Amino acid sequence: MDESMDAVYGTSRPRRSPVASMSTDQVPQRHRLEWWARLAAQEIVPTALKTEHVDDFHGRAYTVDLAGVRLAEIVMSPMTGRRTPAHISRYDPESYQLFVVQDGPLRLEQRRHDSALDAGDIGLLNSSHPSVVDWPEQGRPAQVMILSMSREALPLPSDEVDRLLASRLPARTGSGAVLARYLTGLREHATGCDPAELSRLGAIGVDLAATFLAGFLGAGSALPAESRNQALVARIDGFIDRHLGDPELGPVGIAAHHHISVRTLHVLFERRPETVSVTIRRRRLERCRAELADPRLRERPIGEVGLRWGFRNAAEFSRAFRAAYGMSPTDQRRQAFTEGGIEPG
Repeated sequence: MDESMDAVYGTSRPRRSPVASMSTDQVPQRHRLEWWARLAAQEIVPTALKTEHVDDFHGRAYTVDLAGVRLAEIVMSPMTGRRTPAHISRYDPESYQLFVVQDGPLRLEQRRHDSALDAGDIGLLNSSHPSVVDWPEQGRPAQVMILSMSREALPLPSDEVDRLLASRLPARTGSGAVLARYLTGLREHATGCDPAELSRLGAIGVDLAATFLAGFLGAGSALPAESRNQALVARIDGFIDRHLGDPELGPVGIAAHHHISVRTLHVLFERRPETVSVTIRRRRLERCRAELADPRLRERPIGEVGLRWGFRNAAEFSRAFRAAYGMSPTDQRRQAFTEGGIEPG
């Protein structure tokens, strides 16, 4: 969106920030669709938009600039977007757009492929070919995450990847589920990252996307070793998060589940700021701290909170919590509720 649009519509965007949240709520009703079209052109690719909701159109976008890679989460009224040869001749970033459908249905059309996607599916478009993206009426807003990446960044042959354009790529399990969880977590925690971290996280996102797409092409062995390692680490991260409540969770079990040696597991974590065990403990403590501050769980005994997230007993939990946060779990709960104006249970 250029500065003249901001002046016309009375909106502004923090241009220096890699993370931005934008909404049509900032824009007069009569200008919302045009404003949204310009936003889509800037954040994704130029398209012609058509909707039955001209008089009550609503859209919200959350974008993360990942240094050459861009993630956008979009919630909006049903509409159809058409990218024509005229759009391509005016501007083509020569990129892929990976659509992760959070609330479907969604229809994609490109190069004689036409597929209907629903929540849990992934679809792919190439900015260099005409396309149609259709969010049909369903009585509620459409919701999708879009990962935009240059074709050069994806470590797979473009002619092979183009076989998947506008195809329905199920992503509820395996590398697709890992990719979707990773992008969701990135969107939720991006504000706490500096630009250098966001650049590294964007590269991991591309590696995960490449691993996912390679699975449909039978080209997994052609991926660079670094891409395969990044995808493996992401799968390990997801496994750790899902099993934090298991007190037996540790390097041996994690390595066995992923068919690698314990030494290989430790080597994978050498480039990270924490060891495997420290990562597990930190994530357990983060879950416990969140529960202690949740008013809905104020009656849950503190010892039970620790047991729920994998600590073997209350004493172990209390020692670890105090070492990490400088206070006991009891003091943490009291402080959280006092700051929120709630009497601790």
